[in-house]
Amino acid sequence: MPCTLRQFLGYFLYLGTFGFGGPIALAGYMQKDLVEQRRWISKQDYVDGLALAQLAPGPLAAQLAMYLGYVRAGVFGATIVSLAFILPSFLMVLGISWLYVRFGGLAWMQALFYGIGAAVIGIIVRSAYKLIKLTLGRDQVLWGIFLISALVTAVTQTEVAWLFFLAGVIYLAIKVPMRRWLATTASALGLAAVHRAAEAASEAMVPPTAARLLGFFAKAGAMVFGSGLAIVPFLYGGVVNEYHWLTERQFMDAVAVAMITPGPVVITVAFIGYLVRGPWGASLAALGVFLPVYLFVVIPSGWFKRHAADPRLNAFITGVTAAATGAIAGACVLLARRAVMDVPTALIALVTLIILIKAKKVPEPLIIAVAGIAGLLLFPGLR
Repeated sequence: MPCTLRQFLGYFLYLGTFGFGGPIALAGYMQKDLVEQRRWISKQDYVDGLALAQLAPGPLAAQLAMYLGYVRAGVFGATIVSLAFILPSFLMVLGISWLYVRFGGLAWMQALFYGIGAAVIGIIVRSAYKLIKLTLGRDQVLWGIFLISALVTAVTQTEVAWLFFLAGVIYLAIKVPMRRWLATTASALGLAAVHRAAEAASEAMVPPTAARLLGFFAKAGAMVFGSGLAIVPFLYGGVVNEYHWLTERQFMDAVAVAMITPGPVVITVAFIGYLVRGPWGASLAALGVFLPVYLFVVIPSGWFKRHAADPRLNAFITGVTAAATGAIAGACVLLARRAVMDVPTALIALVTLIILIKAKKVPEPLIIAVAGIAGLLLFPGLR
C-alpha cells in the first residue's frame, strides 16, 4: 500500500514520541504497524533490516528505523527518519535532565519506573513472541540456533556478537554448497573488520573534554550489538569507574530515564552528557552515539539491498536473525529479573500482557501511563 514520504516521516515522529518499551518493543511496533497493518514496508525488507541491525554495531531499533527510511527514500530517507525518531526523546531527556539538576533527585522517577518497568516486560514478551513467529517458522535448525542464543544470553547476561556471525555461517553451510558461500562469509568478516577499525579509531581519541565526550560515546555506539540495553555495561565502566563523571546513583537514574522516555533506549547518553556538561554535553553525547550507528546503516545499505535476493546472503541473514531473536528472548529473561521484583510488579506485567493479547486496540502509551500511576501508588519508597 503506497504512502507519501510525509506520512512515513510522520509515523516515525509518532513512534519517537510515544514508542515506549525499549528496542524489542519498538521493533515489534514497526513490524505490526508498517508490515502487517499499513503494508508500507514488505516483510522481506523488514527482515533484511532486522538482520542488518544485528550484523552491524548499533542499537537495534534506531538501526531498523534508519534502514526502513533508506528503503523508502535512500540516504535522505534514512537521515530524516533518524531525526524524526531520535529528536522527540532527546528533547524529553533534556527537560528531565534540567528538572533533575534543578531539584536534585528523582525519587518520583524510581516510583514511576517501578510500575513502568513491570509493564514494559509485558510489552517486550508480546513483541518477542511476534518476532519469533516472523523469523523462525518451523525450521528445526533455526529453532536450535534460537535456543542456544537465548540460553547463552540469559546465562552470560550479555549479547555475544560473534555468535551472530557464527550462526549465519552455520546456517549458510547447511543450506548452500560450500563453493558458493565463501564470498558471503568474506563479506561478513569484512563487516566485523569495519567494526574493529571503528573501535580502534575511537580508542585513539584523547583530547579536551568536549572531544573526549564525543569520542567516548562514539565508541559506545560502535560497540553495541542488537539491543540498545547492551550499551549499559559499557557506559557504566566508562562514566562511573574510568572517568568518574557520574556516581552510581546518578547512573542508575540515567537508566531509569531511558526506560520511562519513548524512543531508543540509548538516548540515556543525553542525560549523562547533560550532567557532565549541560545541554552542550547532551548534544555531544547524542551525536557521538548515533553517528556511527547512522554510518553503519547508510554505507552498506545499498550493497545489502542489491544483494538481498542472493541465496547465500539470505541463508547467512536467516541464521543471524535466528540468533538475534534468541538473544532478544534471553534479554527478556534478564530484564524480567530486574523489573519483576515482587507481587505488585508481577501483577502489573501479567495484566499488561493480558491486555495486549485480549484488547489489541488499547494503545501502549496509555498502558505505560496507567502503569506509572500504579508505580506511584505502590512503590515502597513513597509510602
